[in-house]
Amino acid sequence: MRPLAVVGNVNVDLILGPAAPWPKAGTEIIVDHDELRVGGAAGNTALAWAGIGADFAIAANVGSDQFGRWLKEEFGAHAAAWPVRPEGTTLSVGITHPDGERTFFTTRGHLARLGLADVLAVLDGPALAGGYLLLCGSFLTDDLTGDYPALFDWADRHGIAVALDTGWPLDGWTEANCAAARGWLSRSRIALMNEVETTTLAGTGEPAAAATAIRALMPEGATVVVKRGPDGAIGIGSDGVLVSQDAPRVTVIDTIGAGDVFNAGFLAALSSGEPLAGCLRAGTHLASMAISTLPRSYGGIVRFGESMP
Repeated sequence: MRPLAVVGNVNVDLILGPAAPWPKAGTEIIVDHDELRVGGAAGNTALAWAGIGADFAIAANVGSDQFGRWLKEEFGAHAAAWPVRPEGTTLSVGITHPDGERTFFTTRGHLARLGLADVLAVLDGPALAGGYLLLCGSFLTDDLTGDYPALFDWADRHGIAVALDTGWPLDGWTEANCAAARGWLSRSRIALMNEVETTTLAGTGEPAAAATAIRALMPEGATVVVKRGPDGAIGIGSDGVLVSQDAPRVTVIDTIGAGDVFNAGFLAALSSGEPLAGCLRAGTHLASMAISTLPRSYGGIVRFGESMP
C-alpha cells in the first residue's frame, strides 16, 4: 500500500438520540442511546483506517482540557506530537433522529488554531512520498487554511497527492467560500465531496454534470468523487469515464461521519492499487457497515474483492 495521511479536524462527539419530535423549549426528554467518541472529519477517517488495519499518519491538535487529554490517549502514538492549545477542545453534540439523520451543536474550541508548523512537525514528507494526503475540515481550521498554498507546495515537493474534502462552510457557500474552494481544487489530485456540496459549488443540480464541472477546475488527470449517501457514489477518474456504485441496503443506526468513513475506504483501496470502481465500492461498503452497526464496526482487515457481510 502507498502511504496514507490525514490532516484536519479532530474533536469530541457526544451522540444522543433518537429524538422525535424536537422537544419544546424548557422541557426534558429521555433518549435510548448515548455515546462519547472521537469525532471530526480527520478523526473519523483515522478511526476507520485503524479499524481496517491500515497504516496511516494524522496531523491534528487538541485543547488543554480533559477532552484534549482523552483524544490524545485515544490515538496513542499517532498523537504524540500533536500540539496542545490553550483553548477548550471543540465539542460537537449530535442529536440523532429516527430516520438516521442528525442535528449538531458545535463549539468553536481549538480547531481554528491548527497551523502549518503543527502539521509539518507531525508528518514525514519523505515517508509519505508517492502516497495520499487527505485534507479535510477546511472551513474549521482557520490558521492552517490560510497556509494551504504552502501545504500544497510541501506536498508537491514530496510527490504526495492531496485529496480534498472541504466540508460545509459554516456561513454557507458564499462567493468568497466558493472562490477559496476552487483555488484548493486547482491544487488537488482528488476531490471527495458529497452531492450537495458538489452541486452547490458547481452551480448545477445534476451530480454527473457537477462532477465534470469540478474536475475541470483540477489538474489534468484528477479524480472527482461525489458521495450520494444511500444512492452510493459516482466518480470520474483519470480517463474521464464516469463510474457509479450503488450502496448496500442496510438498516441505518447512525449516519454521523459516514462520508469520512467513505473517504477512508476509498483511499485505502486507492493506495492498494484498486481501479476507480473498486475504490468506490470499498468506500460505500465501509461506510454502510459503519452506519449500520452499534457499537460502530469497520469489519477488520479490508479485502477489497469481497462482499460486505
